[in-house]
Order: sequence, then C-alpha cells, then structure tokens
Amino acid sequence: MNLIEHAIAALLIQALVGLTTRNWWAGAALACGYFIGREVAQAEYRWIEQFGQGLRANMPWWGVFDGRVWDNADRLADWIGPIVTTVPLAWAMGRRQP
Repeated sequence: MNLIEHAIAALLIQALVGLTTRNWWAGAALACGYFIGREVAQAEYRWIEQFGQGLRANMPWWGVFDGRVWDNADRLADWIGPIVTTVPLAWAMGRRQP
C-alpha cells in the first residue's frame, strides 16, 4: 500500500467507527494505531535482520527507534499519512456534533 491507500484505509476505518459510535476520535485512534503498529512491527523485523543476526532475542528495547531502520520517507509516511488525514476529520466532526 502507498501513502494514499493508507490514508484512504484509515479514513474508512475511522468512518466505520465514527458512524457507529459517534466517536470520531476513537475511530482516528483505532486507524492510526493499526498503521503505527504495522510499521513498528516491520521496523522490528528490519532491525533483527540487519543487526540482530536474525534473532529477536538480540534486539534491544530501543531497536525499533533506531534511525537506521527508518531509512526512507515512505516508511515514515505510511504512519504519518493516516494521522494527518484522520485527526482533522475527527476534529471537524467533534465540532459539528452538539
């Protein structure tokens, strides 16, 4: 998935939660949490492959925060995109409701 697809998927998840519960912030949190978790897991696997000799036990707690595994803008955009699209919608819908 690319940045646009991530943003659209996040908006769909947010809309599903927002329309059923009227809590658009919960929808934003769920959608963003999914994509952040997905990217964090991928960063863990990259760290283990590159620096941990293929063993999860070799990864320190800070391995996912190692800048060397976030080596291109696409990896950052894949979780920033959903945040940038869902937060304004949650804010707007929150202001709209009485």
